[in-house]
Amino acid sequence: MPYAYTLTAKIPATPEEIYQAWLDSIGHSEMTGSQATMSDQVGAEVSAWDGYISGRNLELVPGERIVQSWRTSEFDDEHEDSVITIVLEPADEGTLLTLEHSNVPDEQRSYEEGGWHSNYFEPMIAYFSELSEEEGVTVPEPKEMPRRSASERRAKKATSATAGRARKAASTKPPKRPAKSVRGGKPASGAKKSARGASRAKPAPKRSKSKTKSRAAAARTKRSAAKTRRGKRR
Repeated sequence: MPYAYTLTAKIPATPEEIYQAWLDSIGHSEMTGSQATMSDQVGAEVSAWDGYISGRNLELVPGERIVQSWRTSEFDDEHEDSVITIVLEPADEGTLLTLEHSNVPDEQRSYEEGGWHSNYFEPMIAYFSELSEEEGVTVPEPKEMPRRSASERRAKKATSATAGRARKAASTKPPKRPAKSVRGGKPASGAKKSARGASRAKPAPKRSKSKTKSRAAAARTKRSAAKTRRGKRR
């Protein structure tokens, strides 16, 4: 004769998260660790645990209630489908999941005696705990740079401007030519040429005063003779 029982579990997730994961094929598969085909439409066929469980959505209230027909491969042809009703209620640090399983064949009590806990509740707790740990990893915010006062900004700007002018002046100043080295105490080649040129240039000889006077007298005599000849010709 069929019978019914009720189980509860505390799941570390919100009612909405559990509702969505249960009715999603990928979410249900990852949550239980086995292949599942689910739907969030009333009347749609569903399956779980690699086809071991099959059924249909009978009633759906988002974030609150899931009602499905539930049949395992161990049901005989004369057995009617069982019905699971999942109620989700917010609780401290998670959700209180209440499962009522009705119309269960009397000889199949393994689901009540540990099957739901080992195949659903425990994997669900591990699944959502891991998700919460991954979501809890945060990227540290960048450190805020200290703000300078107006006087500090002006002082820094003036210092930068002075440094810029100094760099500009240094870049435009012609570089100094390196001094020519003197080897062995001898002057450089340029100095040698200057010295030779100076030695070659001899000063002009000085004329004595007596010679200068005699030349001046001779010049006067020539001018007088020339005047006398011009007078005679006239």
